[in-house]
Amino acid sequence: MEASENTIKLYYNTEVEKLGMPEYGRNVLKMVEQLRDIPDKEKRTQQATAVVKVMESLNPQVHQQENWRQKLWDHLFMIAGYDLDVDSPFPKPLPETAASKPDPIPLNTVPIKARHYGRNIENIMNLIAEQEDGEVKTAMIRSLAIYMRQQYLIWNKDTVADETIFQDIHRLSGGRITVPEGVQLSRISSDAQFSRPGMLGFQNGKKYGYNKNFKGKKRK
Repeated sequence: MEASENTIKLYYNTEVEKLGMPEYGRNVLKMVEQLRDIPDKEKRTQQATAVVKVMESLNPQVHQQENWRQKLWDHLFMIAGYDLDVDSPFPKPLPETAASKPDPIPLNTVPIKARHYGRNIENIMNLIAEQEDGEVKTAMIRSLAIYMRQQYLIWNKDTVADETIFQDIHRLSGGRITVPEGVQLSRISSDAQFSRPGMLGFQNGKKYGYNKNFKGKKRK
């Protein structure tokens, strides 16, 4: 059955070409396509600059990137399929650059010596071990021991002797750090409680250690 002249034809996204950069929408694609119809290159460049400003308003998070103005112009050429004759204030991107994959991020495959302390503890120990002996280094060791005790209590049990923490510092540092005699850690309050990340706890009737993304089941 043929449609009458007054029939309105509906278009669906499944019937049109897939957007290469959907964050800018199909209207920007139409603007970019209309740029090619402008015969004068100077006017075409002016309109391209206006389109880039529209793209900036539609994608404000691009400001968080370095060289964001160049990123917008790169996106303009990508939307145009790299076939747009305008005077860009930046070097035009090449299709080969967009198709290339980023270099893989090397993973640290060295096993963690003590998981409940975390890998960063080893980096901190390397820093402290390079310090000259003195009051500053002693203060750093004491702060490290307090932090390690807190991590220990989160993942293990309710109490731990200071000497255990001191021995762990000496062991994990490969003998490079020895806690000086006379160092004492601050006392832990009797009502102090430690919770693992993402877990809920209560202290004095109030929640602590609360993760807003945690969704617990309601009790019936």
